[in-house]
Amino acid sequence: MSFVLREHTADVAVEATADTLAETFAAVAEGLTAAHCEAVPPDVGERFELTVTAESREALLFDYLDELVYERDVRSVLPADHEVVIRGDGDGGTVEATARGVPFEAVDAREIKAVTYSEMELVETRSGWRAYVVFDV
Repeated sequence: MSFVLREHTADVAVEATADTLAETFAAVAEGLTAAHCEAVPPDVGERFELTVTAESREALLFDYLDELVYERDVRSVLPADHEVVIRGDGDGGTVEATARGVPFEAVDAREIKAVTYSEMELVETRSGWRAYVVFDV
């Protein structure tokens, strides 16, 4: 599982690859965390859970990331150390995930305003999955 931050005009994009769809979702979420700040302190913050359901894989990825942004704003934490399980067959499904909520006081983070559908890509490849997501900064 890996991700790379990509320059994207005034925004930032995350390109992630992994063996499984769930690992790819987690890698994109780690990219979202990295887009906020360069370093996240270890062992700070409490884990929280979230569940998201959608009718397509792309909508599921978008809604999962959007829920992380919402949780960030409501809890005043930076979600980190993402763990994802995806349930369901076919095109849609449910994400059951956890993240460690790192208090904003513990990080020097820039604001990521929103997840976008702009240029979003989620594809199965010969070696696993690849995702590309643009975030509005």
